[in-house]
Amino acid sequence: MAPRVLISDKISTAAVQIFKDRGVEVDYLPDLGKDRDALAAVIGGYDGLAIRSTTKVTSKVLADAGNLKVIGRAGIGVDNVDLSLATAKGVIVMNTPYGNSITAAEHAIALMFSIAREIPAADHSTQEGLWEKNRFLGVEITGKTLGIIGCGNIGSVVADRAIGLKMKVVAFDPFLSPERAVALGVEKVELEDLLARADFISLHTPLTDRTRNILSAENIARTKPGVRIVNCARGGLLDEAALREALDSGHVAGAALDVFLVEPATENVLFGHPRVVCTPHLGAATTEAQENVALQIAEQMSDYLTRGAITNAVNFPSISAEEAPKLRPFITLAERLGSFAGQLTDSNISRVRLTYQGEAARMNMRALTSAAVAGLLRPVLAGVNVVSAPTIAKERGIVVEETSSDAESDYDALITLMVEADGTQRSVSGTVFADGKARIVDIKGIKVDAEFAPSMIYVANEDRPGFVGHFASMLGDAGINIATFALGRATQGGDAIALVQIDGTAPDEVIERVRALPMVRQAKPLAF
Repeated sequence: MAPRVLISDKISTAAVQIFKDRGVEVDYLPDLGKDRDALAAVIGGYDGLAIRSTTKVTSKVLADAGNLKVIGRAGIGVDNVDLSLATAKGVIVMNTPYGNSITAAEHAIALMFSIAREIPAADHSTQEGLWEKNRFLGVEITGKTLGIIGCGNIGSVVADRAIGLKMKVVAFDPFLSPERAVALGVEKVELEDLLARADFISLHTPLTDRTRNILSAENIARTKPGVRIVNCARGGLLDEAALREALDSGHVAGAALDVFLVEPATENVLFGHPRVVCTPHLGAATTEAQENVALQIAEQMSDYLTRGAITNAVNFPSISAEEAPKLRPFITLAERLGSFAGQLTDSNISRVRLTYQGEAARMNMRALTSAAVAGLLRPVLAGVNVVSAPTIAKERGIVVEETSSDAESDYDALITLMVEADGTQRSVSGTVFADGKARIVDIKGIKVDAEFAPSMIYVANEDRPGFVGHFASMLGDAGINIATFALGRATQGGDAIALVQIDGTAPDEVIERVRALPMVRQAKPLAF
């Protein structure tokens, strides 16, 4: 059955054809996103939801989205999506961070010119027939210092354009590496230094708890007298009332805003100020950008729904279309290794370590780790999925580590999961054979060879004569058929393991009788 996608906002209709060409059924209802109740009433019939900024994906919408697998935002910001709840429900949330980068950057540069030369006010004055040539004394931008707060996709384009205009660029961005700063031709500085040095400041950071009011009253006071400020990123990054006061006092020479704390902005404390230029959130409003983001989100969502590829997800590692088929059996392996360890662990887990060897070390380890953690937590936390697992583990204080190893192995690819709980450690290793089936090959250092099966029994015991006979007879007497029987031991007479695939499930009383055998240390039913 073909996946179905709903487009609930106005995006380029070229996206509709992309979905159809990729084998995805699509309904284009661009006004539906304005009505949350109407959207909630139909969302249950769709695998994907393509949106822009009008649709609000709230808890009400997600509660009824039983089949939803992916939300695609044609644009950058996902503020209109309840990301935490979507993640908890295992819904991939994608955006298009590059589709409108050039357009948004160009708008920031345009606004910088507009306040440098007072173009909007001069235009209005001239068209009124006033010819106030001496009134509009602007400033050059050549040789001036531009301070960029947030040097990511858009900020880096602004930096490139500004350098081309012979400006000096300083950037504050905790995630900007020194090497990347050199490559961009910008000087990486701390925020306090940027505020003191910049003639122009341009904001290009997402709105988070750390960046909210990053240009607060205190930080605006720290800026260079005569500074000009541009915000084409997100409303809430600056204190609008404090900016108004700084404009009134003359400390700030001009400001240009494309975004506001409350939108649509029908009134604002900055409106009407002679040295303020405002536009109605036009950062991505060009024909090229609208087309680009629509086509990109349609391609990304189609690739995920038809091939399992994940691109530009904000809540899961990316998986290319080329690696998805090869990665899929190893994701299954990682999840089942986690489930195996989770079902055998009765105490609180404090640490998880994933070690990847051989071919597995060259795969998408973040995706594999997410799958393993999901499998580990699922036995005790219903509803955990590969998308939500890392967040849930962090919330519960579980340290998750992943390493790759060049150590030689008997297998082309090997994944080892180690779980630490109450000071004890348990490890299990697995691989994928040429037939694509996941297998357990090592448990706590004891070599075994067993496929995962829907119903299994795990037994840790002492290697003593008669155990296998007693165990098999006990299952036979209970009418339980043995499908496969894998054995392993550390040394003769030492620790041993039995991993048995059975038809159906073993009743609790049978497991209790197995545990009662004198040579048995642990017996657990397993389900995969």
